[in-house]
Amino acid sequence: MAAMSDWREQRAATVRSLITRAEPDVVEESKWRKPSNPDGVPTFSLSGLICTLETYKDKIKVTFAKGASLDDPAGLFNASLGAGTRRAIDIHESDELDGDAFVALIRQAADLNRG
Repeated sequence: MAAMSDWREQRAATVRSLITRAEPDVVEESKWRKPSNPDGVPTFSLSGLICTLETYKDKIKVTFAKGASLDDPAGLFNASLGAGTRRAIDIHESDELDGDAFVALIRQAADLNRG
């Protein structure tokens, strides 16, 4: 993600700040490095994986590891809706992200991990 310096970088920074606002003790790590993605994929964990943050040409994607088990009253999940376990939020340049609803999803995911 270091090569980015556009709206995606700014939006990813906003998402990171919302994640840490929701769960200040969250651990961010970069995993799954490969030649086509030497920086790897940022992951956020607390008592288990909460979500990943990936950057694509036209969007950023936040994938919740156990998203299918989360209540999403604000309807933030808009991708991977048919997946058995995970759910994702694709965020395009013109999209608005409901910060409070996102924080609630992160807290819910962390609580689910804690059991």
